[in-house]
Amino acid sequence: MASATAPAAAAPTLAPPLQQLRHLAEELRLLLPRVRGELTELERATAGAGSGRGRDRGEAGLGVAERAGGGGGGGEPGSGEGGRSAYLSFSTRHHSAPTRHTRKSAKPRRPPRSLIERCSGEDSETQKFCEQVHAAIKAFIAVYYLLPKDQGITLRKLVRGATLDIVDGMAQLMEVLSITPTQSPENNDLISYNSVWVACQQMPQIPRDNKAAALLMLTKNVDFVKDAHEEMERAVEECDPYSGLLNDTDENNSDNHNDEDDVLGFPSNQDLYWSEDDQELIIPCLALVRASKACLKKIRILVAENGKKDQVAQLDDIVDISDEISPSVDDLALSIYPPMCHLTVRINSAKLVSVLKKALEITKASHVTPQPEDSWIPLLINAIDHCMNRIKELTQSELEL
Repeated sequence: MASATAPAAAAPTLAPPLQQLRHLAEELRLLLPRVRGELTELERATAGAGSGRGRDRGEAGLGVAERAGGGGGGGEPGSGEGGRSAYLSFSTRHHSAPTRHTRKSAKPRRPPRSLIERCSGEDSETQKFCEQVHAAIKAFIAVYYLLPKDQGITLRKLVRGATLDIVDGMAQLMEVLSITPTQSPENNDLISYNSVWVACQQMPQIPRDNKAAALLMLTKNVDFVKDAHEEMERAVEECDPYSGLLNDTDENNSDNHNDEDDVLGFPSNQDLYWSEDDQELIIPCLALVRASKACLKKIRILVAENGKKDQVAQLDDIVDISDEISPSVDDLALSIYPPMCHLTVRINSAKLVSVLKKALEITKASHVTPQPEDSWIPLLINAIDHCMNRIKELTQSELEL
């Protein structure tokens, strides 16, 4: 009798559709640190191994790849037949992923608002949709983990960046879709929707080998340094480093300017312009940045003409050191703006010179320089030394204070 009157077991209830979408966004966000951390641990484990460190890259990610992809087709992920099978799988997904998994939710042929309307009526349909998206993203990440280690770290970085863009874009899309229509700005859903589609379309544009990846990164670095050099030259030619930045402030405060302006944070006249000593110091700094641009261009040409796809470790080393040039140029460029600290300029110049010489040494010792005695390398080193010596002369008084 007791069993007859006992309440029936309650059927499991599903969360409302919007809550399910928010939960999916949270789960996708939790996947991002894994993708970022896999390569960070990899680099940390192989740091300091010199020109041969590229041969061991990928070891730290093997366990992750095995768990994600089941061992890469029966072999060790990232090496041997299993690694090649995984790479073929990656290459296939490289082109088909947008159509199989992401195009359904990302292709901007149907406004995402209709998705909310469709999901609002049926909690189970929303759950099924969320499960499919989560599974597709996890499978996509697993393919990235199975990219063979012997394909090169530069290529892995590019694939990792594209993978992160897609995962982050899907998480953002789910967050936007989980906002009720009355709370959501009109175009936010369409913008997020299109961002995922654009990220998916970038995948087929990723280089297919480490040499092509190296050339892409070197080209970007050349462009970065070129932009920095042009900005420095423009400021010097105009003799007004903050041209256009303070015009509005000057106009708004012309009527009620007083002595309190300097105290309240408005720069004084000496903070806006270079002194004669500053202008003299800028000349060798500009020459050093020009040498940096020439160095990167020469390295890129050597890689394009002589780089071999199977020499992934050396190509990775060249890209690694070349990646340090642009940030060093930026540090030097920022330090020349007034009020200029000559000691800071000297320190940043020495840092850039060190990076440039190391880049030239690594390039000279690699396979991309078939004739190490080529005259352009010593000539460029001499030009770099000349610039640094001049900077030391002009900043020597700062050290004596």
